[in-house]
Amino acid sequence: MKNFGRALRLALQYRFTVAAAVFSALVVAVLWGANIGAAYPFVEVVFQGRSLHEWVDGEIAQAESVLAEQQVQARRLAAEIERAPADQQAALGAQLTLAESRIEAEQRARARYQWLRPYVRAWLPADPFQTLLLITLAILVGTLVKNVFVVLNSVLVERLAHLATFDLRKLFYRRTLRLDLATFNDEGASDLMSRFTHDLENVANGLGVFFGKLVREPLKMVACLVGAALICWRLLILSLVVAPVAGFLIHWLAKTLKRVNRKAMEEMALIYAKLEETFRGIKIVKAFTGERQARSGFHRGSKAYYRKAMKIARYDALSHPITEVMGVLTICLALLAGAWLVLKGETHLLGIRMSPRPLSLSSLLVFYGLLAGVADPMRKFSDVFNRLQRAVAAADRVYDRLDREPRVRDPQRPVEAPRHHCDLVLSGVSFGYQPGQAVLREVDLRIPFGQTVAIVGPNGCGKSTLANLIPRFFDPTAGRILLDGVPLGEMRLRDLRGQIGLVTQETLLFDDTVYNNIRYGRPDATRDEVLRAAEKAHAHDFILRDLPDGYETVVGTLGGRLSGGQRQRIALARAILRDPAIIILDEATSQIDLESEQAIQDALEEFVRGRTAVIITHRLAVLALADQIVVMQSGQIADVGTHAELMARCALYRRLHQIQFDASADEPAAAA
Repeated sequence: MKNFGRALRLALQYRFTVAAAVFSALVVAVLWGANIGAAYPFVEVVFQGRSLHEWVDGEIAQAESVLAEQQVQARRLAAEIERAPADQQAALGAQLTLAESRIEAEQRARARYQWLRPYVRAWLPADPFQTLLLITLAILVGTLVKNVFVVLNSVLVERLAHLATFDLRKLFYRRTLRLDLATFNDEGASDLMSRFTHDLENVANGLGVFFGKLVREPLKMVACLVGAALICWRLLILSLVVAPVAGFLIHWLAKTLKRVNRKAMEEMALIYAKLEETFRGIKIVKAFTGERQARSGFHRGSKAYYRKAMKIARYDALSHPITEVMGVLTICLALLAGAWLVLKGETHLLGIRMSPRPLSLSSLLVFYGLLAGVADPMRKFSDVFNRLQRAVAAADRVYDRLDREPRVRDPQRPVEAPRHHCDLVLSGVSFGYQPGQAVLREVDLRIPFGQTVAIVGPNGCGKSTLANLIPRFFDPTAGRILLDGVPLGEMRLRDLRGQIGLVTQETLLFDDTVYNNIRYGRPDATRDEVLRAAEKAHAHDFILRDLPDGYETVVGTLGGRLSGGQRQRIALARAILRDPAIIILDEATSQIDLESEQAIQDALEEFVRGRTAVIITHRLAVLALADQIVVMQSGQIADVGTHAELMARCALYRRLHQIQFDASADEPAAAA
């Protein structure tokens, strides 16, 4: 409940809306109780053919008659006590006390009706039928006004819930963007999507329930209970002796529902993961005719969620019977006790004083009506019980991720980071994604400013991992990386990454226009600058020639409407537009056709001048751009040198070169 309370505090920031929602709920509650209380004048006045004038006069006369009778009895009892033997005085004293309390009650009743009489005579009709019309009109108007405020309350509550969820969604998104890549890699996007959609929707529903029915319905119950207490508060307390039992059962049910709902949400996250995996890999699924396995896996996940959902349904089904049985039991107790008091004309039950004056039949009927008026809000309260517990569980999942601190974050006192101009140094750098499983071991490397370094090696040797450490996607587990003599961990991430351009093999474009995808590299760039960057990346011609709307063509989700080579050239244009001091190309030219390779190589050769370039590649043409080549093997640097030096002394490099040379020789033949 603590995390759901944090979501509530977001809603409470909108004080005017909260106040208006509570006020409208209060009006609804008061009119709810008043409409039920209107049964009293019907039974007591209208059905007896009297007007309210006659009724108030009759109540005063009855109070005076009973008062006179009780005063006479009190004087008689006082005289008998003086003459009675000692053993009878106690019993007579109890009767005298009862008579005196009755006198006080009748005096208060007479005073109350005498205070009311001038207003009744001044403002209310004297004719019984006109009185009936007035009461009927008052009930009708009260019902209309109540429903106007019900509509107003519903709108205000929805506004409040959506405003709070809007703020929470923005906060969740902002905090998620701060998370490091390791978190995304470990837990996947599907879990985040589940929390963003399914869980936040449940939180929104819970906020709506809390500020809606959870405020309005208890207020309606309170209005009825207050009305019943005004009639006979002792009888009300007797009727509510079962409330602690109901409270215990509801508390147990709440804990159980919260636990089961949390497990169901975890199952839903797994379904999201299965969907993401299947849809992203749909080409492989179809190529290997894996539809049966995909259906089987989805069936198992959906079946697990179904079982959790049915468990929730079973527990949720208990909430209504529990509240209904407790409500009926409450009314039964009131029915038996109240009926005995009215039928016997008594004020005491089992020696306990229940009311100062005997209850009238009309008062008892209104008392029952008010208790019945508690039942409808209680029923609605039970209907939203599961939704509230689902929201509590969802809030725990949302805030569990929202509170997570990224492992890679800004230092408390960042060092000023001017544009890179000296060198990039890796000193004793080691790194592993999992404890005890090193991917890089004791890497030492210095890259002077303006130099182009190519990193080569077999798959899995740590090339991409090394490149990912430069923009601090991860921090080394040992050693340090310095940019112009300043450790990367002492720089603000924005300052560091603002100097780096990145193009990867798995090119990601956003579902936007080509122009906006290129401009993403520098949002303040002019159109001419965007077009020049596209020309340098050898993308301008195909954008105008092959795309239906040129630069305004929407590329689709993840750039799916473009070929791999087109996506890479647009991504390269994005990096060129950024004008970075450091450029990282991770197999960035792997999907570019041979016809474009020479033009792009020329563009890269011009672009890398005056900046530090780290290129991970196996293409011979790109290797020609390198000032030095780093050969990696098993997470360590095997050798560093120029192409000629490595060919002379590094067997691994010669083998890699021969493999690529053979592959390059085969490409023209395959094309022919």
